[in-house]
Amino acid sequence: MPDIEAQITGNVWKVEVAVGDEVADGDTVVILESMKMEIPVESEDDGVVKEIRCEEGQSVSEGDVLVVLE
Repeated sequence: MPDIEAQITGNVWKVEVAVGDEVADGDTVVILESMKMEIPVESEDDGVVKEIRCEEGQSVSEGDVLVVLE
């Protein structure tokens, strides 16, 4: 199962997907906010969202798993 991880430390500004959604390589799944900038986190694989491990407003660190695909 491919995991989609945070590339930076920041806050989850918006979750763009829901469990069961199909995503393609390059689709934005989460938007992080760091230093007043919005940073899109994109899927690097095609798949279906199996699990969302973050919620809006949550602080995350670089390397934290945000979304799991199957």
